[in-house]
Amino acid sequence: MAARSIGSLSVSFGLVSIPVKLYSATEASRAISFNFLHKNCGSRLKQQYLCIKEEVVVPRDEIVKGYEFAKDQYVMFTPEELKALEEAGTHAAEITEFVPIEKVDPVYFDKAYYLAPDKGGAKPYALLAKALRESGRCALGRWAARGKQYIVMIRPIATEDGDGLVMQQLLYAGEVRAIKELEIPKTEVKAAELKLAQQLIEQQASDTFDPAAYTDEVRARVEKAVQKKVEGEEITMAEAPETGGAQVIDLMEALRASLGKKAPAPSKEREAARPEARKPPRRAQQAAPSAKKSARK
Repeated sequence: MAARSIGSLSVSFGLVSIPVKLYSATEASRAISFNFLHKNCGSRLKQQYLCIKEEVVVPRDEIVKGYEFAKDQYVMFTPEELKALEEAGTHAAEITEFVPIEKVDPVYFDKAYYLAPDKGGAKPYALLAKALRESGRCALGRWAARGKQYIVMIRPIATEDGDGLVMQQLLYAGEVRAIKELEIPKTEVKAAELKLAQQLIEQQASDTFDPAAYTDEVRARVEKAVQKKVEGEEITMAEAPETGGAQVIDLMEALRASLGKKAPAPSKEREAARPEARKPPRRAQQAAPSAKKSARK
């Protein structure tokens, strides 16, 4: 199925303006979600808001937004006041600077979008993508949408037909905690330990990142369990392995042992390599009586 554009905008740098189409780079619909149900009858539950003072259900037309400026003290805003404070959408991402791509720490990365050239934008699009690729830089700028203003980074990405562009929404400085808030003691690293650690890294090193080599095993288990439930089958759960507390071991011995140990296979291979023999499962949940009767037949 062809990707569907979620909007259009223009990317401008200097006097050059590039019309582009915007595509979401991720699929939120792929996430597995559950609904809240009434345990007795299985019906969907409806969310309601309760006034903690009067202990009555408040209808939506009586709900307003407020900001807590002190403990249990609020100032209220009307929808019109909040609307006036929103940033007007500009349908444009204005580039303000170009920086080395490695200088933007991935900790600032937020939502990502793919950009594709719109009508009349193929040439300047290809020009910007190639110029960014060869310079080793990315473009930083501002983009206003949905009432908010965002910092964005536009970077090149390799495709089968050449270079494409990704617009990475960034977090503001105030939205990212400084690592200096953590207590990380200064510790001496011995040369021998460092050498073994580097050998271990080289042993498991790869020149490229292949995201297809990693699968979401939890999602696969949930999907399998859901399908069994739909078909009225009984759900079983393997005994959880016993885990002890953290053991204090010699660091050098652990590094040497790690070097002699074969690197773990990617998740797909691990799934195929799992042994058939397992501990006897214990019953976690039974299917409905009607489903059990049909199974006997």
